Amino acid sequence: MRINALRARAAKKYKATTNSDHKLPVAPNLLQQNFEASKPDEKYVSDITYIWTSEGWLYLAVVMDLYSRMVVGWAISERMTTPLVTDALMMALWRRKMPRGVIVHSDRGSQYCSHDYQKPLKKHGLTCSMSKRGGGVR
Repeated sequence: MRINALRARAAKKYKATTNSDHKLPVAPNLLQQNFEASKPDEKYVSDITYIWTSEGWLYLAVVMDLYSRMVVGWAISERMTTPLVTDALMMALWRRKMPRGVIVHSDRGSQYCSHDYQKPLKKHGLTCSMSKRGGGVR
């Protein structure tokens, strides 16, 4: 390996991004696996992932319009908190000129169920939808 300048790479360590073990209210699953949209600003999906950087882990929250499959909002933070997902949602709303009636679908993570995330959904006339509980980390 040294002769060929090869180096071993460690396997990526699994990092949970969803805490669905909470007592917060959960929205019904309005999408029911139907990830098609007939017009812009009809259905958005949101999720969090993590990225390894030279300075450590960063969390990325995105909001995607299912019609165009375009990321319309995003936010990055060192912590996986409610402001992370709320900032991504608000970017999407500002970039799309404050649409109303959009179904915003996510997992059941505590960030999405929190009062601080639900408040702007109601304020801007959006409808919350959440996936059924998965078989992953609880």
